Amino acid sequence: MAGISATTIVRVRDYPVLADIGINPDEIGRRQPLVVNVEVEIAAPSVSDIEQTLDYRWIVSEIDALALVHIPLIETFAHRLGEKCVGMDNVTGADISIDKPFAITRGMAGTRVQVRRD
Repeated sequence: MAGISATTIVRVRDYPVLADIGINPDEIGRRQPLVVNVEVEIAAPSVSDIEQTLDYRWIVSEIDALALVHIPLIETFAHRLGEKCVGMDNVTGADISIDKPFAITRGMAGTRVQVRRD
């Protein structure tokens, strides 16, 4: 149809993971909870086949893999995850947000990173 455009977004929301994250001496060597949200923009506006999209289970496996490696900053974690996502053939952009529930006494501290393919 003329005049219609569409964008396909694949999401993983509120995914909890225990990650080896932190820069403070009391954080290093112990896993801490993170809550990860990912929105990935797919190049195909209309998806009718799994090869045209990104399997959300792949996204989860990448989050889990990153959580096993010591990463000092959640910003770095988000950038690495975003870069992995846009490294996939059909992905044009990724929006990653990560919250670290116990980083501050009250409230929620976090970061948001947007990665786009050039």
